[in-house]
Amino acid sequence: MILVERSAHVVAPIEVVWDVVQRAEQLPAWLAGVRQAEVLSGEGFGRRQLVQAGRGSACEAEVIAFQEPTLIGWRERAKGAGARAEARTEIYVQLTTDEEKGGTVVRLIVVRWPAGPVKAALLRLGMRRVGADLEESLARLTDLAAVG
Repeated sequence: MILVERSAHVVAPIEVVWDVVQRAEQLPAWLAGVRQAEVLSGEGFGRRQLVQAGRGSACEAEVIAFQEPTLIGWRERAKGAGARAEARTEIYVQLTTDEEKGGTVVRLIVVRWPAGPVKAALLRLGMRRVGADLEESLARLTDLAAVG
């Protein structure tokens, strides 16, 4: 398992930030690397969504954590090579009201379970990029929530 997380303060009420992060169609506006997203079925916990990355890959994701207005998480699965176990990625967005500064603390967490030791080694090499993507996502979310 490989875990990367970043957090930031957003000068917007938790309800405004929640409205952005919980809607699949808003993902391309704030989540780095997402080109398009749409709901396939359901709402809240168990919702299925299609997420297309900027590099052309697409995967189905299922919402596995949903606690309004503080937590949403989804699991993306991609088939591993040959008979290997499936690789999976979980993304969590955790919101907390910032009592001291006002606004909202946003915590983004990416957890990856690569398919096999070779994939794990390669993934570890690319984890700096994941951290940079999370920082970009937080900056985009800050701008988007400030407008909305």
